[in-house]
Amino acid sequence: MVRGRCLCGCVRFEAELPPRFVAHCHCVHCTRAHGAGVVTWAGFEAGRFRIVAGGERLSRYRTETEATRSFCGTCGTTLLFESPRWAGEVHVTVANLVDPLGQDPTGHAYADRAPDWCPILDELPRFGGESGMEPLDGEGARE
Repeated sequence: MVRGRCLCGCVRFEAELPPRFVAHCHCVHCTRAHGAGVVTWAGFEAGRFRIVAGGERLSRYRTETEATRSFCGTCGTTLLFESPRWAGEVHVTVANLVDPLGQDPTGHAYADRAPDWCPILDELPRFGGESGMEPLDGEGARE
C-alpha cells in the first residue's frame, strides 16, 4: 500500500502496490497543469485506488481530450489524472506520495515536447509522436 496527500492534507488517498507503470510526462497539458517541465505519474488500476479523506474537496477539470484532472479545491495541489484512453486506471502524481513507491520511472512520454529549459538528461527510453508513446530513435529526443 502507498499513501498520498495534497499539500494541505485535506485530500488523502491510497493505492495498492505495485503500480501498472511509473513514467515522466512532458505533454503540454501536464506541464501547464502543474507549472513544471515534467510530471511523474504512477498508474493504478481504479479498483486498487481509493480516496480515504477529503473527497468532497476534490475539484475536477475536464479537458478537450475528455481527460479529467483532479486537484484539491483548498490548496490547489494537482493529484489525479483519468482518461478514456486508459480506461479503468487512475494516474497519481508521484510527488504527492508520502510512502516509498518502490518503483522507478521507466521512460519519458511526449519526450519530443520537453521544453528547452527542462532538458531530459537521463538515459531512460523516450517516446513521442501524436500518441506520446511512439518510440523515438534519436529523432526529436533531447540530448
